[in-house]
Amino acid sequence: MAEATRGGRLEGLVAIVTGAGSSGPGVGNGKATSILFAREGAKVTLVDLKREAAEETAALIAQEGGETLVVEGDVSKEADCKRIVEQTVARFGRLDILDNNVGIDRGILSVVDVTEEDWDITMTVNVKSMMWMSKFAIPAMIASGDGGSIINISSLSALRPRGLTPYSTSKGAVIALTQAMAMDHAKDSVRVNCIAPGPVFTPMASGPGGMSQERRALRASTSPLGTEGTAWDIAWGAVYLASPESRWVTGVILPIDGGLTSTAPAR
Repeated sequence: MAEATRGGRLEGLVAIVTGAGSSGPGVGNGKATSILFAREGAKVTLVDLKREAAEETAALIAQEGGETLVVEGDVSKEADCKRIVEQTVARFGRLDILDNNVGIDRGILSVVDVTEEDWDITMTVNVKSMMWMSKFAIPAMIASGDGGSIINISSLSALRPRGLTPYSTSKGAVIALTQAMAMDHAKDSVRVNCIAPGPVFTPMASGPGGMSQERRALRASTSPLGTEGTAWDIAWGAVYLASPESRWVTGVILPIDGGLTSTAPAR
C-alpha cells in the first residue's frame, strides 16, 4: 500500500465511493481512492456489493485514524442508491463528493458475439449505476449548501476501443453522461468530471488467475512513459477532481494512461 501521508485537501468534506473494496488481493481503484480521500480529511462512505470487501478498506482507513461508514449495496438498483445516500447524510450530515467507480468487463466480444445478457448487464452496472447514484447524490449535495463534485470512472477503451465492444460502449456512455450532467448541474455548483484510466494494474485487470510478470512488462512498455500505472495514479486524479483545487473544472475527461491517448493507433 502507498505510504500514508496525512493531508487536508478534503478536510470537512463527506464522500461516497462505490466499489470501495477490491475484487481480489491488492488495491483496486475504489480502495485506493477511498484511502486517499480519508487521508486528505474526508469522511467516506464505502459502498460495495460484498460487505467484507468494503470492511477491509474501512479497517485500513481506521488504522490511519480516518472515519468511514460501510454500506453493502447493489448500485444498479435504484432503491439501494437512495438508501446509500440517505445513510450517508444521516451519519455525516452532508454530502460533497461522489466517486462512481463500479464497473464490469464481460471480455472480448463483438456485436456478433454479444448476448443480450452480456449487453444488458454491462450497460446496467457500468452506466445505470452512475445515473442512479447521481440522481440521489445531487439533491443531497445541493442541500449541503456548497455544491459538490461527482467523479465518474470511464476507461481508455472508450477513447481507444480494443475489441471489448459492450465495455467500450458503456464507458463511452459514461463520458456522455458526465458531460450532460456537468451542463445540467453547473447552475447548482455541482461539478461533474470523468477519469479515463489506461491499463493500470489492479485486481480486476489481472483477473482471477493473476497476470504474469511478462504480461505486466509488455503492458507497461506500450505506454509512452514506459511504466506501469496503478490504482494510486487513478486515486490521485480523483483527489484533485474532488478538491476545491478543481473548483473551475467541470465536464472534463481526464485520461490517466501514461500517454497512450497521445499515440497513434496500433496497426
